[in-house]
Amino acid sequence: MISLRTLLVGIAASVLVACSGDEAPSGEGLQQAILLDPTHSEWSAPAPDTFLATFQTSRGPFVIEVIRAWAPIGADRFYNLIRHGYYDDARFHRAILGFITQWGVAGDPGVTAVWYDRGMPDDPGIASNERGTIAFAFTEPGTRSTQVYISMADNSRLDVQGFAPFGHVVEGMASVVDSLYSGYGETSGGGVRQGEQHHLIAEGNEYLDSSFPLLDRLLRVAIIHR
Repeated sequence: MISLRTLLVGIAASVLVACSGDEAPSGEGLQQAILLDPTHSEWSAPAPDTFLATFQTSRGPFVIEVIRAWAPIGADRFYNLIRHGYYDDARFHRAILGFITQWGVAGDPGVTAVWYDRGMPDDPGIASNERGTIAFAFTEPGTRSTQVYISMADNSRLDVQGFAPFGHVVEGMASVVDSLYSGYGETSGGGVRQGEQHHLIAEGNEYLDSSFPLLDRLLRVAIIHR
């Protein structure tokens, strides 16, 4: 079986070739170019001390407040992923009733390929994984990249494992987040620690939409400027 790393390298290479050209990108082309270049200076912008992000979903909107002091490295990554549209048109690919709801695999597998292994240093945990908090998923130290989860219940047992919340849902937890479709359980991609995301990574939305059509969609995420 082809390894996930080999798969990612192949996808990334094909996308970079397809996107190469002589003209400087602008507009949507520039946004795509930034998404495909994790070393771009745009990714180094620090997040505000606190900010709100509104999530438009197929079930309605919810709002997360990010508190940078809880986990500054994670908050900065999340802030910039939102700013550059990484989460737009994604799927809530792992929803486990009474545990977590997870997303963060881009709809475009070419974008996922350049970010999947783009780990960042760990934040020391300050806040607890209480119901409604959001944190990055990871497999081992230094592997937090783009996938995040909301705790659907008190998951404080995760604190000792190094999962560091960087914000919490302030609007729409009961009315929207609790209602996101969870009927597929682990079968629609699972967590990064289970090593069962090959199809999800290689095919993105195409795979999820054909095999798990009831999954709810994350339509757009935006920073609320106060």
